[in-house]
Amino acid sequence: MNIDGTSPDSLQRIADLVRQQHSSLDTLPLSPIGEFQTRTVTLETLMREVTECLAEDFRRRPAQDFPLLYFACGKARVGSTALSNLFGMTGMPSYYQPLKAILRDALVGRPLTPWIVPSATDAPHVFSKETIGPYVLAESLFNPLQLLIEAGYPRQRLHLIMLDREPASSLASWLEKLISRAPADTLLRHYVVAALSAAHVANYAERQGVAVTHYVYEVSKEAVSSVRVLFGRLGLSSSFTENAVTSWREPGDVQANNARVIFPSEATIYKVPNLHTSDSAYRYQRRATTSLSEAQLEVLERCGVNDAYRASVAACVRDLGLNAAMSARLFGDWSASAA
Repeated sequence: MNIDGTSPDSLQRIADLVRQQHSSLDTLPLSPIGEFQTRTVTLETLMREVTECLAEDFRRRPAQDFPLLYFACGKARVGSTALSNLFGMTGMPSYYQPLKAILRDALVGRPLTPWIVPSATDAPHVFSKETIGPYVLAESLFNPLQLLIEAGYPRQRLHLIMLDREPASSLASWLEKLISRAPADTLLRHYVVAALSAAHVANYAERQGVAVTHYVYEVSKEAVSSVRVLFGRLGLSSSFTENAVTSWREPGDVQANNARVIFPSEATIYKVPNLHTSDSAYRYQRRATTSLSEAQLEVLERCGVNDAYRASVAACVRDLGLNAAMSARLFGDWSASAA
């Protein structure tokens, strides 16, 4: 089976397989792609290699030594980096996709370095974000929560924050920000796969007994009130301050203060100029979608990406206890169609 093609039929075929969570995706040989992937390998093999790497540390630690990990996950370009800054501003360690960094080393056959999570004694709460996609199929298909659980992270010490963003806006962001690294048709294909893969992470969490909160990017239109509700649901009300949302710079600083965000070491190919907006606060950033073609927008509907987002909106409204008026302000027509 070839799912690397760019034809509409090929894209529809892989979208159907991802929606079904078809087991054939685990054993499909994934071909090399430039500097991003230099070996032919299956997703199953990559997941096993990363799991074994993580388990080197996890399996020798008692459960009480693991901090409560607020684990944010979604397709790429959903505002996850801003959320990392926000949690870092509260004072807790905030990690920038440590698991995908290990996966990316595995894709090119480098030695794998485990993520060493701090002891709960030193850091009772930590935040980490992982994004699905964008450059190769493996990182558009992988389930980062599964890596943690199968490596031995205690389920009761995890709280999944499931992220999403309006589909046309996030696709436009992929095409604008990442076009220097991959062609538009590749980005569209991987975007569809990543969006549909992300939709299954919350289902996996629920089957594993992991707490889940859905947090959709559009709620940041009313940032302070939404973050206050989010922190309350996470049991972090005592850590919430308006300043952590609205003031990311010290007087005289020209850069946002993200000293608490811990970045992995990654290859130069992943350092994309202007990938992240430097901002002084946690806030909604509108993304113009006029650059998208009718054909691209039609793919989002036909392949089920819009349906996945509608489900995310409904779950976010439920989890954050948003009333009808606030839901309509934040999500517009998506709120009505998700009801």
